[in-house]
Amino acid sequence: MNDTATLPPLPDRLSIDPSSPFHDRDVFQRDIGIRFNDKDRHDVEEYCISEGWIKVAAGRTLDRKGKPMLIKLKGKVEAFYK
Repeated sequence: MNDTATLPPLPDRLSIDPSSPFHDRDVFQRDIGIRFNDKDRHDVEEYCISEGWIKVAAGRTLDRKGKPMLIKLKGKVEAFYK
């Protein structure tokens, strides 16, 4: 039932934006969960475990390229496969 042996390891830094250099398509074949300060988050755009931050959308504001504006939150970050 649990096939975690065949899953690629989660990277230290990951982004959902396909144009980002930190985007890894193989990792997104399965659902990923992010726990930030011991609470599950479902709105994370990018994370870095070693530096301890996540980036989330700042409301509905968009930048000049039409992508959501992101804010960085610092704290304890854990990534896992669901």
